[in-house]
Amino acid sequence: MTIATGIAKQLRFCKETSFGAIAPAATAQLLRRVTSNLDLKKATYASKEIRPEYQVADFRHGTRSADGTISGELSVGTYGSFMASVLRNAWQAVITTGAQITITAAAAGPQYTRSTGSFLTDGFKVGDVVRWSGWQAPATANNATNFYITALTAQTMTGINLTSTNGVNQPVVPRVAGDSVTCTQAGKKTWAATTGQTNDSYTIEHWFNDIQQSEVFIGCRVSDIDIKLPATGFATIDAAFMGKDMVTAQAAYFTAPTPVSMGGSLAAVNGMLFVQGVQVATVTGLNVKTTGTMTTGDVVGSPTRPDIFQGPMAVSGQLTAYFTDNVMRDLFVNETEASLQCVFTTNNSPTADFIAITMPRIKLGGASKDDGPKGLVLTMPYTAILNIYGGAGLPTNYTTIGIQDSLM
Repeated sequence: MTIATGIAKQLRFCKETSFGAIAPAATAQLLRRVTSNLDLKKATYASKEIRPEYQVADFRHGTRSADGTISGELSVGTYGSFMASVLRNAWQAVITTGAQITITAAAAGPQYTRSTGSFLTDGFKVGDVVRWSGWQAPATANNATNFYITALTAQTMTGINLTSTNGVNQPVVPRVAGDSVTCTQAGKKTWAATTGQTNDSYTIEHWFNDIQQSEVFIGCRVSDIDIKLPATGFATIDAAFMGKDMVTAQAAYFTAPTPVSMGGSLAAVNGMLFVQGVQVATVTGLNVKTTGTMTTGDVVGSPTRPDIFQGPMAVSGQLTAYFTDNVMRDLFVNETEASLQCVFTTNNSPTADFIAITMPRIKLGGASKDDGPKGLVLTMPYTAILNIYGGAGLPTNYTTIGIQDSLM
């Protein structure tokens, strides 16, 4: 007798064209994972009749559903489809300045200054990672290097190169205007939609290759995504789903899925975190949870959910950092709004793949301190709120959270 093993189990998924309509068999993607506990769930009912035998005489199955969580190491380009779905917004087209000859480069901020045109009109935002091209000697090191924007106006771009050697970030090399240079967003961005929200659903298959069993979950909507960034080890992601039903077979449904993504896994050691545009080097942990507050219901005459309904998008999490001064604590004490931005790369090379997360407006809900014979740590839960100060032509987006992925 063969016993199914997790190592032989494959997870395959594809976006549906309409809720609960199984996705085309030829268009699936294999997914890397640590675990997936998606499974068929059923409501059950035991008879409440009072009988002379003093015993329960009937037990029935009710509405079917397919719920669970896919957990993995956070890697570039792997979970992008689910991230866009929970934010209800497709990945947006890459933005660029186009070729410009009036931009100067400086070693200290602002690093890039233009005399014509506008970075804001182009569509760049604080928290973006960009790459320049076209700089001539002696400033060729400014080309093909991840540059993280920490402050932005129409004519100036301030930030930091993510390339580092022995923990020291590579400086921008000064250069006068005259070179034909281009600034391009690296990869694509998505953010929590404020209009035209998408409402994606997925068909997800567990293929147990060693025992030739298929379980296909249909009508699966992403209910929330939780990203955890510890001080050591790999970053992780949990994508929770609410689904309609499961069907089984003895042959795989997705017979020729696209191979798994090759993006590198992320670790907090290769990353930076900024609060109010200032780099914080004492953070010991961060998690970011986006939830869709989804609901469902039952109907007479059907054994499955009629739909899964969107609710408000909520973003919250927790930040932990060593207690070094009053700055972080007093954000809570004084109920001061702040921005929270982080970027994590696969390595320290100039064009390393990355994921960046930007929350333009948060409030802390606490700042408790632990105790003991060690460095003391502040634990600060936070809630992200709609950035009413952002929008088109402004340094930040009109949204709660944005994500940039270099492989999307």
